[in-house]
Amino acid sequence: MADAIETKKIYLKVFRFNHETDYLPYYKNYEVVVSQDEVMLDVLNKIKWEFDSTFSYRRSCRHGICGSCGIKVNNRATLACKERVFDMIELFGNEMTIEPQSRKRVIKDMVIDKKDFWDKYNAVKPYMITAVDEHPDSENYMSPHDYENLKEADICVQCGNCYYACPSVEVNEDYLGPASLAKTYRFNFDTRDEAKIDRLDTVNDLGSGIWDCVKCYECAEACPKGVNPIEKITYLHTQTFQEGRAKSNVATRHAVGFKTSINMHGFLDEGMLVAYSEGIGVLKHLPEAFKMFRKGKIAMPWNMPKSKNLDEIKKLIKSSSSAKF
Repeated sequence: MADAIETKKIYLKVFRFNHETDYLPYYKNYEVVVSQDEVMLDVLNKIKWEFDSTFSYRRSCRHGICGSCGIKVNNRATLACKERVFDMIELFGNEMTIEPQSRKRVIKDMVIDKKDFWDKYNAVKPYMITAVDEHPDSENYMSPHDYENLKEADICVQCGNCYYACPSVEVNEDYLGPASLAKTYRFNFDTRDEAKIDRLDTVNDLGSGIWDCVKCYECAEACPKGVNPIEKITYLHTQTFQEGRAKSNVATRHAVGFKTSINMHGFLDEGMLVAYSEGIGVLKHLPEAFKMFRKGKIAMPWNMPKSKNLDEIKKLIKSSSSAKF
């Protein structure tokens, strides 16, 4: 006798909005019975097929390849076809709020206008640029070692989960976002590509590029494929120095100051770091600096302690540094 399939009831609060007919968005409640082998896409299907045929969402492959079915469950970015409902119940309980990737870009229900995502994605030339023999005698292959350097950046499915989970994107419409920057890495670290410098210059500007990542790791959490965009952004930081494309600004000076401070003391001198990064602009931080000094949070340069392992730290910095500042 076959084992009975386990089922559970979940209570859904689902975002609804049609930009052609609705003035404001609203939420509708549904009670859905789910089984242990179902994913969140099955839940979306049940809402449409059993409750309201006007409910709209994107879907296609059902195998985590096309990236169409990105949504948020309890504000957690997910690909609906990959996320088991029972895993969501274990994480959140049986009450869930289902919303689109971005509420301010909604066209209808879970369907959003992704023009900003694709415009920024295309801005970094996300394709191979190289002189190609139109009639090659053999394949233009990569060695296993060179392929390893891509660090799985090539498996991105352009779902947009990382982009719409990024707080920098939310507040800065110029920021290219983690998906396009991860794709920049994918081709800049491909040994067959010849447009590395051009892409670096595209992503190197303050306000829009790699230096505006706030290191919150939301993109890494949101990615359903394990691409880890923040790791790729960090490698692009280093590559700008390696290729001599880094410009002197508060972000690049912050990187240089961080290394300089550790090399001098074995510890991070936060007061020196701010002064080094911002130059004359450090004056605006004097009230905060005075308060920190009174609380013992920062030390004067002549009182800055030194690590007892400073010599070893200097050796580690020297051996691990891959770029000149």
